[in-house]
Amino acid sequence: MPGFHHVELWVADLKSVHTEWAWLLEQLGFTHEAAWSEGVTWNADGSYLTITTSPNLSGTEHNRRRPGLNHLAFKGGDRTHVDAIMALAPAHGWRPLYHERYPHAGGSEHYAGWLENTAGFKVEVVAEEP
Repeated sequence: MPGFHHVELWVADLKSVHTEWAWLLEQLGFTHEAAWSEGVTWNADGSYLTITTSPNLSGTEHNRRRPGLNHLAFKGGDRTHVDAIMALAPAHGWRPLYHERYPHAGGSEHYAGWLENTAGFKVEVVAEEP
């Protein structure tokens, strides 16, 4: 069966998980599944996202321009919902990217917004086709 089973992101600061990530994931329809002292997991339709820290981190800074993960793209619902997320995101630690070209920074047929949190993680919130 195609699709992801889960994605695990390592972060240096768990505080951002409880403030920035929790808000965004809840807006996107994820449900809180589990939490422990080093992380938290959210579920969406059987796939889950775990954000955790580890004593095995080799550094404390995330850089999406280095080899590895550049961004996560999430299904954002209809255009109105994507617009609402983009409008509220700055109050929850997310900075709009490419906002001068919003909502078509990915091309005229692609309705999406891009956000970056305080640690430099980038997400794309994509509207479903009308």
